[in-house]
Amino acid sequence: MTSVSAFFALNYDIILFVYGLVFFVLGLVIALQSRRYSRLDLARSLSWLAAFGITHGLHEWGDLFIPLQAQYLSDPAVQLLNVVQLLLLGISFACLFEFGVALLRPLGRARWLHGISVGLLMLWLICSFTLVLQLSPDFDVWHHSVNALARYFIGFPGGLLAAYGLGQQTLRRIAPLNVPHIVTTLRIAGIALGLYALFGGLIPPPVPFFPANYLNTTTFTQVLGIPPLVFRSFIGVILAVTIIRALEVFEVETDRMIETMEQQQLLVTERERIARELHDGVIQKVYTAGLLVGSAEKLAEPKSTLAIRLNKAQAALEDAIADLRHSLGELHAVQAGGSLGEGLRQLAQDPRFSSLVTISLDLEFPQNEMLSPDRTMHVLAILQEALSNVVRHAYARQVNIRASLDDGKLKLVVQDDGIGLPPNFEASYGVRNMRDRARLLDGSLEIVNPGGKGTRVLLDIPWSDEP
Repeated sequence: MTSVSAFFALNYDIILFVYGLVFFVLGLVIALQSRRYSRLDLARSLSWLAAFGITHGLHEWGDLFIPLQAQYLSDPAVQLLNVVQLLLLGISFACLFEFGVALLRPLGRARWLHGISVGLLMLWLICSFTLVLQLSPDFDVWHHSVNALARYFIGFPGGLLAAYGLGQQTLRRIAPLNVPHIVTTLRIAGIALGLYALFGGLIPPPVPFFPANYLNTTTFTQVLGIPPLVFRSFIGVILAVTIIRALEVFEVETDRMIETMEQQQLLVTERERIARELHDGVIQKVYTAGLLVGSAEKLAEPKSTLAIRLNKAQAALEDAIADLRHSLGELHAVQAGGSLGEGLRQLAQDPRFSSLVTISLDLEFPQNEMLSPDRTMHVLAILQEALSNVVRHAYARQVNIRASLDDGKLKLVVQDDGIGLPPNFEASYGVRNMRDRARLLDGSLEIVNPGGKGTRVLLDIPWSDEP
């Protein structure tokens, strides 16, 4: 036992540095992870855990670096550093508490806890600099007492609340995604938070009041021979590894959003194919049959049985044509129910695209200038296919859409900052469909790699249907 205690005492500074580093890295990795497009409640809660990790790591490093600075600074300056260290401790615990609240709030639970973390932090500050300051005989006793109060009244409930909130989020929001390895990882992280609440919230420095005068860092080390800092470090490592690994859930979410969009695009393409076959084949054949029946009716004796039946057949064919045209309207992938400007804005704000890339839209044509519904439908279909290609293949972050009217021609430019076209680029079915639509509009469509970076789609068509 003595040799174990001596080992940890000898390496205490190293353990302290690793402990602070674990939490700081945890916070930094979460802060750098982009989650702005995620629809998961967990994404909006993790910023509080990041703040906890960074501030708590800085607090723990204070125990390592403040004694080093004490050799060069005056006593008041060292005391000021210790006060800042305590503030970091209280703020870190308040962030951990708010992390738990943020996890539970979207689930409709613990709404009454909103703002409690700020209240606890303010109450702790007031008590620390009034009542505790008056009762403490010297600065060290005050420092330890304030540390203990922060752990008891903010850190302990905050850790338990965060553990419970993470467990509920995992059960209610992550488990339905059918990612068992991430669910298991998050459950381990929840257990680590619960253990941290015990080892970090109930074992303060030794102070002259209950229960810290019985259970504290000194008595804990005397009984087990291992300082609580070692357990906290181990818990911190588990928490950091599990949370960082669980960030994979946002990649899974993005992949599934893209997969869903691809399936929708395939459905849209198939609907377009069926619509064209109906328009170019079936309707024309039914219309021809109607003409033949009509001509046969003229050859029959008026009001004869044959004439009456031919008249009914022609009426049935006309109804069939009307039904087919109605079905055609429902099969169109992009409905041109509004102006071109409205359609462009709707596509730019469509969450299928805007949740994965940042889209900017520049409209440089008079809003009172109306494009025909048929041309509007084709233009919007081309833009939809272009945006689908960006989010599926370009790995882009920014997309700029610019539409302008110049000398009677509509120019639509879609520019992304992705990886660009591959060297052996071959037009896919979607790209060929875009070019076919451009030709139907008596225009042209180009896809280029400007300056070797990103991809630019240029659509140039006459504004008017007239030749």
